[in-house]
Amino acid sequence: MTDNTPLHAETHLKVLRLLQSNPKMNQRDLAAALGVSLGKTNFCLQALVAKGLLKMQNFQSSKRKLAYAYLLTPAGLLEKTALTSRFLKRKMDEYEALRVEIEGLRQEEAAASR
Repeated sequence: MTDNTPLHAETHLKVLRLLQSNPKMNQRDLAAALGVSLGKTNFCLQALVAKGLLKMQNFQSSKRKLAYAYLLTPAGLLEKTALTSRFLKRKMDEYEALRVEIEGLRQEEAAASR
């Protein structure tokens, strides 16, 4: 799967949205919220960090050495906005296509009932 597929972009958008609202969310909870494996979640987080969209901040006061906060960078906030815009456009296009299909089916049904 390439980095630019709608499914991949949608996953990144979901991750960015979840972490923006809850930066202390751990990977296990994030995986559950996304409905994907822990491995895929880790891979996604690492990709977002590598792209400079997220940064990981270790809790200094945490007793757990693996406690991190995932913070959106300014580039991450811009990317989240761009992903949201593309996602919304794609969903609006899908909605319009479904609306046209439903109207066609209604006309077909009406014609068959005559």
